[in-house]
Order: sequence, then structure tokens, then C-alpha cells
Amino acid sequence: MGHGFMIAAPNSGSGKTTIARGLMALFALKGYSVQPFKCGPDYIDTKFHTAVCGRPSINLDTFMATPQHVRELYDHYGKDADVCVVEGMMGLFDGYDRDQGSSAQVACVLSLPVVLVVDARSAAYSTAALIQGFVNFRKDVCISGVIFNRVGSARHQAMLQQVCDDLGVECYGYLPKRAELEQGSRYLGLDFSEKPENKLLVELLESNVRWQQLLAL
Repeated sequence: MGHGFMIAAPNSGSGKTTIARGLMALFALKGYSVQPFKCGPDYIDTKFHTAVCGRPSINLDTFMATPQHVRELYDHYGKDADVCVVEGMMGLFDGYDRDQGSSAQVACVLSLPVVLVVDARSAAYSTAALIQGFVNFRKDVCISGVIFNRVGSARHQAMLQQVCDDLGVECYGYLPKRAELEQGSRYLGLDFSEKPENKLLVELLESNVRWQQLLAL
């Protein structure tokens, strides 16, 4: 089975869907076999994943399935993939009862490292408190590092890098704030071959995210 990781976020709207689909497309364009997964019963994002990766995206849900079944699904569909990418749902610890059924629970069941997508649109050093809280909240959840979304400038990016340096947390990179991505976000993943904003997304991720490190997780 290939390497795997989960893309999750502190809350909905942070950009994890955009970044997850963009990374899937980037890996696929680089020639890797990408197996997509989606936490929870979600039948919209999975269609987008399948279109990008050319492989069926599979739901991983600890509410309607046992942990053993979730492991079997992951092992079965990911066995011949170069990399498995699991897109989380809502906030990392949001479940049907506290964190039960959450993305964090799926990550624990599968022993997956979590890459946290942090929306930096309206903050800089204050993200340190948020990141430290998520990293230390549950020691059985391995948060491997952070990707910052909606970064406004080189200065902003440097301040966010300082956050990670001070915390000793890996910064895998960032996605700049671009109006084209915001306008096209609801369509991302539908057609990566033609839509300008999708091409832009892949180019920005390739330039600003250490995607080779993600492949090695």
C-alpha cells in the first residue's frame, strides 16, 4: 500500500476541500496513482475526487461502519496506489457526539498523519494559539504539519512560517489568496483540464507547497 495522509481543518470553510482536490490533481499530473477517500457519508466530494484521480473515491465513516470495516476499505482500495489522500469533514474533531465519528477518529483508526489546513486570511501570529491547541489537544491524533490558506503576501507568509518555527511544527507551505480561486471554489475538481482556476490552483500548490514531503508521509 502507498503512503497516505489526511487533509483536515479546524473548521468548515478553511479550504481543505480546495487543497485536497488540488493536491490530488497535482499528484495525478505528476504520474502518481492517487487513491482518494472522504470522511463521512459524502457523495458530492467523492464524485469530484473520482474525476480528478480516475479511481473511485470511498467514504470512510465510523458512524455507520465499524473501525475494522473502515480499515478494510482503506487497505483494499489503497493497496495498489502510490499515495492515499483522505479528505476530512467539518472541523477535525467534529463528530455526531463530541469527537465520535469525526475525521480525527478516522485518522486514529487508520494511524494516518493529519495535515491541518489553516485559514490565515484574518490572522498572523494568533494562528500560533490555534495550531498549538490542535496539536496538543489529543496525543493519539498525529498532526504532521500545516498548510496555510488565503495568505495575503510574502510578509504574511514569513510571519506564518515564524509561527511554525516557534512551535516546532512543520509548515508544508501555503496557498495564496486569489480571487479566481474564491470565485471558482464551488466548481473545483469538475474539470481540471480546462477550467483556468483549476489550472491555477495546481500551479500554485506546486510552487508553494512541499508536495514531495507529503508524498513521503
